[in-house]
Amino acid sequence: MKINGNAIRPGNIIEHKDRLWVAVKTQHTKPGKGGAFMQVELKDIQTGTKLNERFRADEMVERVRLEQRQHMYLFTEGDKFTFMDQQNYEQVEIDADLIGEQSVPFLQENMLVDIEFHEGTPLAVSLPDTVIMEITEADAVVKGQTASSSYKPAMLENGQRIMVPPHIATGTRVVVNTDDGSYVERAKD
Repeated sequence: MKINGNAIRPGNIIEHKDRLWVAVKTQHTKPGKGGAFMQVELKDIQTGTKLNERFRADEMVERVRLEQRQHMYLFTEGDKFTFMDQQNYEQVEIDADLIGEQSVPFLQENMLVDIEFHEGTPLAVSLPDTVIMEITEADAVVKGQTASSSYKPAMLENGQRIMVPPHIATGTRVVVNTDDGSYVERAKD
């Protein structure tokens, strides 16, 4: 879908110089001399490189819509992760770098994730906001610590270290944020 240069907004994905870019920041500028333009900071979806471009109102750019489908995580082989489409049961292999270094440890068998595609090519994988994991190792509580502001280190079943409140012991199931790996709450199951 073609849009004019002044219609670009943060979050829009556009095709520019034969690559896909996401608009990070936009600023409308009207210099004293000459026509107005939109100053846009673009980030390459695949490589992460940034680019600053000026788009005039009469310039047309291609706005891209991504297709988002739900997939189930099946298994890992080397650095390739295999997912199965929930509608047509086709399998797709995705590299670890596309999932994200912080998210990979939180992938669990049969987990449902959202994968964004552009013309059949996977571009991004979104895990659920939180996962439930078991604490395999937790330090003992130091007597006299107050529960309000003190946390202690603990080890999750996936080998990740997190900080948890003093009342969390080994074997406790906890809810963990997949974005930053932080403790959210004790699991309710």
